[in-house]
Amino acid sequence: MKLLAYISLCSILFLGNSQLCQCGQKSEKLPLSFSVMVWNIWHGGNDPDLKEDGRPHVIDIIRSADPDIVLMIETYGSGKMIADSLGYYFHLIDKSDTPLDNPHTNLSILSRYLLGNRVDFYNYFNVGGIEVLLNDSTKLMVFDTWLNYQPWDNQPHLIGKTAEELVEWEKSGSRPNEVNTILSGLQQFMDNTDEVPVIVGGDFNIWSHRDWVESNKGIHNDLVVDWWTLAAFENIGLIDSYREKYPDPQHYPGISWGMPGIADDHRIDYILYKGSGLKVIDSQIRKVNFNEDVVIDGKCSMFPSDHGYVITHFSLN
Repeated sequence: MKLLAYISLCSILFLGNSQLCQCGQKSEKLPLSFSVMVWNIWHGGNDPDLKEDGRPHVIDIIRSADPDIVLMIETYGSGKMIADSLGYYFHLIDKSDTPLDNPHTNLSILSRYLLGNRVDFYNYFNVGGIEVLLNDSTKLMVFDTWLNYQPWDNQPHLIGKTAEELVEWEKSGSRPNEVNTILSGLQQFMDNTDEVPVIVGGDFNIWSHRDWVESNKGIHNDLVVDWWTLAAFENIGLIDSYREKYPDPQHYPGISWGMPGIADDHRIDYILYKGSGLKVIDSQIRKVNFNEDVVIDGKCSMFPSDHGYVITHFSLN
């Protein structure tokens, strides 16, 4: 009896605080895992072109996709209601005294995890961040971003510019100041990603240099374009999670935006990250035309946005 009791005791597994303890073995931490979604929900999930109120479908789709953190764009008054319906914590990226259902606020962050200190810099409409507390000792810095869409063309490879001219055209207008100011604001957090990983996601409204490559030039009028914006984010150490997992844009285009009946399908929504302990488990982009039905995890919903969503699953040591 004593021997059996000892064997039973030594085989007990303690799983608190992501630790695995077994008799005779050294305690070691198991990786945390979590998922991040980026989604532009299109005029608060209730654009006039929808055949019905899209907000219940936004809720159903998020519930079915089951992300832990949501970086929402075009919140426009719907975010708090969506967060409450799903049981998420909610952060509105605006002045601290702004009503949480303000119909003019673009960006917001929803989280299953507790939220810590907010980070505000540049324009609220373009960027904002907050600490996400994964547990008592582990946190992330998470930033939601929207970049101005100008200049834009549905088929930039057909406007008669060389690859170099397209990059100069991309850098015209307000974009360089907008991007450089955001990158400057992020830099202090990028220097500490071994301790606190950084995730930056959003609707960037621009193409990626990782997509317009030699192997994919057949659909781009034989152009290989080193687009500046995404390369600038990459140059400060951020990694495109979808393209890291699926490096071949020919077989995995990852279309995240496009209107029905128009040749304008592009990947312009991204989840970027930096952190020595972060690893991409999987990344997915789900996009159908608005008003069409989509089935996610067995649940059928009307797709309520012109943007698809991006969701990346991470592990963190």
